Amino acid sequence: MMKTAVLKITCLDRKGFIAGICDFIFANGGNIVSLGEYVDPEEKQLFMRIEWDLGGFGISKKELPGALKKLAAKTGFENGWELFYSDRLLRMAIFVSKYDHCLHDLMLRHRAGEIKCEIPLIISNHDDLKYVADYFGVDFICVPISKENKREAEKKELSILKKHRIDFIVLARYMQILSGEFIANYENKIINIHHSFLPAFEGAKPYHQACEKGVKIIGATSHFVNTDLDRGPIIQQGVAPVSHRDTVDDLVIKGRDIERMVLSNAVKLFIEHRVFICRNRTVIL
Repeated sequence: MMKTAVLKITCLDRKGFIAGICDFIFANGGNIVSLGEYVDPEEKQLFMRIEWDLGGFGISKKELPGALKKLAAKTGFENGWELFYSDRLLRMAIFVSKYDHCLHDLMLRHRAGEIKCEIPLIISNHDDLKYVADYFGVDFICVPISKENKREAEKKELSILKKHRIDFIVLARYMQILSGEFIANYENKIINIHHSFLPAFEGAKPYHQACEKGVKIIGATSHFVNTDLDRGPIIQQGVAPVSHRDTVDDLVIKGRDIERMVLSNAVKLFIEHRVFICRNRTVIL
């Protein structure tokens, strides 16, 4: 398979900037295979994702960060760039409670090669879904959480994540609210699936609320987790039509299908390094 490098840049927009990055890659024998950019009209902020083939590229992987650092200082993106390689897969930890549909979907897509990352472990506050981890040959660690031990439990979870060199976390219907201290360790690296089309029907039993209101669509929202509950930057959303004939059970069944698709799509976008943060929203390139 072709090995590529992906460069993500966030900086102030200026004339000739994109051309300068492309010239750098061309001058060193690189072939650009993908390029996306967006300029926020209010902040004049440029978001750019560029990917190029490393075959025949004149700068080694060891030397490339240094070369980009010099380029960044010269062109003005020294405080906003990240470099990734296609042959270095991100390591994802999945957090779950008792709902299994999103967990099953992620694991099946991972086995099928649709989600190209490593999944070293699954963490849960219950042991109900250990059988799923056992089936797929993934470590399962149960960390019970209560009001009394929440701080200590999160410290244990963070220690486990560090030991397994986890790059990002996916909350696959993890029914716990993470503390600000925990979130700070993985800022914009915790992806949640919310069983509602946000912002609407927040809180408990959203499908019951939707049914009572007589809605004609239901949805699901995948977003980054921050300290503002269920209001983090949205990555992906999906909807499905419903009618007055649908019961709460019907809405739950349809909603779970949307949750699976929306969450898996959000994870794919993240591991392909296509998601940028622009204030409290995302730019997808």
